[in-house]
Amino acid sequence: MCGIAGIIDLAQQRAVPDEIVQRMARAIMHRGPDEEGFFFQPGVALASRRLSIVGLADGQQPVTNEDGNVVVVFNGELFDHLEKRAELEALGHRLVKHCDTEVIPHLWEEHERGMFERLRGQFAIALWDQRGRRLLLGRDRFGICPLYWTRQGDWLLFASEIKALLASGMVPARPDRRGIDHIFTFSALPGPITCFEGVQLLRAGHFLEITPGSERGRDAEIADRAYWEMDFPDLGDEERGDDPRRLVDEFEQVMLRAVDQRLKADVPVGSYLSGGVDSSMIAALASHLKGSAINTYTIRVDSPELDELAAANLVARHIKTKPPVVQEFRAEDAVNTYPQLIHAAEAPVIDTSCAALLLLARRVHECGQKVVLTGEGADEWLVGYPWYKVAKMIGYLDILPGVRLSDMARRAYLRLKNVPQYPREFRRGIEEAIGGPNAWIDSYGLLGLSKLRFYSESMHEVREQANPWADLQMPLARAKRWHPLHRGIWVAGRVTLAGHLLQAKGDRVAMHSSVEVRYPFLDEEVFTFLARLDPKWKLRGFRDKHLLRLLAERWLPASVYQRRKVSFRAPLDSFHMEPEPTFVGQLLSEESLRRTGYFDAAAVHHWRRAFRQMPVGSLPRLSVEAGLAAVVATQLWHHLYIDANLAQLPESVSRAS
Repeated sequence: MCGIAGIIDLAQQRAVPDEIVQRMARAIMHRGPDEEGFFFQPGVALASRRLSIVGLADGQQPVTNEDGNVVVVFNGELFDHLEKRAELEALGHRLVKHCDTEVIPHLWEEHERGMFERLRGQFAIALWDQRGRRLLLGRDRFGICPLYWTRQGDWLLFASEIKALLASGMVPARPDRRGIDHIFTFSALPGPITCFEGVQLLRAGHFLEITPGSERGRDAEIADRAYWEMDFPDLGDEERGDDPRRLVDEFEQVMLRAVDQRLKADVPVGSYLSGGVDSSMIAALASHLKGSAINTYTIRVDSPELDELAAANLVARHIKTKPPVVQEFRAEDAVNTYPQLIHAAEAPVIDTSCAALLLLARRVHECGQKVVLTGEGADEWLVGYPWYKVAKMIGYLDILPGVRLSDMARRAYLRLKNVPQYPREFRRGIEEAIGGPNAWIDSYGLLGLSKLRFYSESMHEVREQANPWADLQMPLARAKRWHPLHRGIWVAGRVTLAGHLLQAKGDRVAMHSSVEVRYPFLDEEVFTFLARLDPKWKLRGFRDKHLLRLLAERWLPASVYQRRKVSFRAPLDSFHMEPEPTFVGQLLSEESLRRTGYFDAAAVHHWRRAFRQMPVGSLPRLSVEAGLAAVVATQLWHHLYIDANLAQLPESVSRAS
């Protein structure tokens, strides 16, 4: 992995000042501490910060084709680059380096826009085509590697992280309230909207084609094109898989290939190991392919119901690899690490476990490791989240045609618990935006209620004018033909995976410590294989990840493959522990809340005390806790990036660069 950045003049061919691009590169040095590289030409400049993993001796960037007319900076890994290299050489291309980046300019020469659909791996690419005078910015299918861009007058800037755009001095740090509304809708930023005004996240599976204007008066063109989209068979056309053994055999071979591809590197590759079936399966396959020397890493939580160390140790013994390296994580660590987490994520983060992943990546770096595998993607593709089961159970209430007893039950429960409610037609509007009922509506609804509790008048105006669910741009014509469970998988991949797990739990917290994370479940072949299967292989009755658990029977202890999913998180009320951290009180003071203008100060003051009287673990209390955590995180993000006058952060929790 690396960090990339650059600028293009959309109007003329003005020289880009060296110091601007160098500042952008320095702002993301953590992404690539090993080397830097630059390309300057009138009207365009590219920058790279390199974390050397493949082609250690000669992988310097930028990389060009033979005549230097195609220039590339690249963040990520192309796992089939050796095969692509052989194909290109057979066509007469001359490749002289040993890094994966070098195949990109030659693939562009052969296929131009068709290049992106031929790339396999995780990547963010900036390619300058000198002959066609156009800049291409592209991102992998699932959104593993980030890429942001902004237009400022006649300049377009891009970078792996927003802090590089801000470091240019050309991009003002102003809040985009639509992005904050997305946080309070999804606990994620699926893009393209961010929390920074004018800054967009390039969507997964998309590329941007930028053609500057000309002296003949032609305006600059910026075209956003999709080269890949998640897709599923029409309802009834899914593969039934009548021979379970054959299906598990096929899945096993697909997973082995995916893990084997991601073990390829010129440095050692380790693996996260939580003790859950997802990461344990990856560690088991990696150990089988690589041998018992593979390093594993786990988190020990200071809470018996959340601690997974015993399960991780059991798996390590079972697969005959070394005991995992342990990172301790306590409730106070969530608070102390949060400023660093939000600085790394560049957005409010509600999921407290992200702080633990930041510390775990730091531990990996301290152990001298640059690359780890992890199990993200299994819950998304194989419906591992509990609300799928809840939705299935509630769905039984809608057996009678034309009667939505499930809606009545939800509203009756909220009324009984004295919880604020949206108008009756609100849920129908969401369902229309995503093709019908969806398990994720109820899950995100707990947080969405916080808008009614905490928003200021100006934020209510944003809420009333926007529909974040419509912003997801689900391909409705196709989606309405899918099984409802597959529509849920699409939302999981578009929102939870790309907008949260791969950002605040993946790339951003890992690259903050110069660690690359690889995701075998996000292999293109793995997704295609699972997407075509009948939903019964994903949720069999109320057994989630059914096919994965059948495979795990061959590799893992029964206590692991039979284990129900445990959501790893620190308590959401960590910010309100006794005694409450001083900086939290300052962020939530009436003056600070007035300065940001996002939240109703009286409501925040009331619920900070009232939630303690609510039954622990109840849905109404969890909704309030999630809302308060979102308020704190948003205020802290504003303090770190917009206005540093909201609080005094003590040295123990100060921002780390």
